[in-house]
Amino acid sequence: MANQNTDKEIVDSLKNWKSIIAKYKKKSTKKAIGQMASSFLPFIAVWVLMYFTLDYSIILTLLLGILNAFFLVRIFIIQHDCGHNSFIKSKKASDVIGYACSVFSFLPFKYWAETHTFHHGHNGQLETRQIGDMPTLTFEEFRAKNWWGRFKYKVFRSPIVIFVIAPVYYLIITTKYPFLKFNNWKKTTYTLLKDNIIIIVPYLAIGYITGWASFFAVQFIILFFFGIIAFWFFYIQHQHEFSYKKWKKDWNFVLSAIKGSTYLKLPRIMEWFTGHIGIHHIHHLNSRIPNYNLKKCFTENKILSKYVTTLSFKDGLKMMFNKLWDEEQQRMITFREFYKLEKTRFAN
Repeated sequence: MANQNTDKEIVDSLKNWKSIIAKYKKKSTKKAIGQMASSFLPFIAVWVLMYFTLDYSIILTLLLGILNAFFLVRIFIIQHDCGHNSFIKSKKASDVIGYACSVFSFLPFKYWAETHTFHHGHNGQLETRQIGDMPTLTFEEFRAKNWWGRFKYKVFRSPIVIFVIAPVYYLIITTKYPFLKFNNWKKTTYTLLKDNIIIIVPYLAIGYITGWASFFAVQFIILFFFGIIAFWFFYIQHQHEFSYKKWKKDWNFVLSAIKGSTYLKLPRIMEWFTGHIGIHHIHHLNSRIPNYNLKKCFTENKILSKYVTTLSFKDGLKMMFNKLWDEEQQRMITFREFYKLEKTRFAN
């Protein structure tokens, strides 16, 4: 009952959220160009430096790769905003920029944007929890599995799989084949094929010019660390303890944004690298707000963050132990909590 009262309070307090955020949706060509310059130019410079250090110090190359992974995160945020049509005024320019970003990120522009838009419209719905979030079982679903099913899920939810193996698989396999059919399989397949060609052709050209081994070594290092960072952010933004996961019949958009997303409080330099994506609850309220306007919207409208879960980096580390959604408690629980609850709830 207390949870229901809180939900009603949130919905009532934010009934005017559309008018509150309306002015922050304004796009700025000047800011967009500045962000592109401060993202693409240093990325290319560090990439070239990695290429020349590869033969002299693999340690230095790896360290530069970590740095460049953060610049790639910044480039991906631009691609992400272009997918939402929130980055720059011209739709045509937005598509061109988005496709250019995809060559760097190795993520198909239109296809990824379509799946991500679906996530925004269904975030927290248990029927579609595998899209845009980490596949998560409920208490009852995990309990119904046999030992082999439980073992496979435990392996999948282990940190080494989610934050190391899964990002590589996602970049190489998941985003290169249209596993998600949506409404039009043929259109989706064509879109992804076009997206992948736009990515692969420059890779083949640059690899031929610079040498296959060196090119793919440098690019793999960057993409490897980029994948880890990206998966980490996506994980903690929706897998926090008191998240919001409901069946469609009980689902509410505002609650899914405010309770189902977090505000990740980061140092200023990390905010810059990540395009303020840590202010995830406001982004989910309206994805048309450019990333360069998110901080201003957050600072000027405290009511938007009154009910959100705020996390520090240290808090985010604890989220790794959240494994299952307990519908009875409306919270994420650990495997250890599951076994304790299983004994008490089904003692008889």
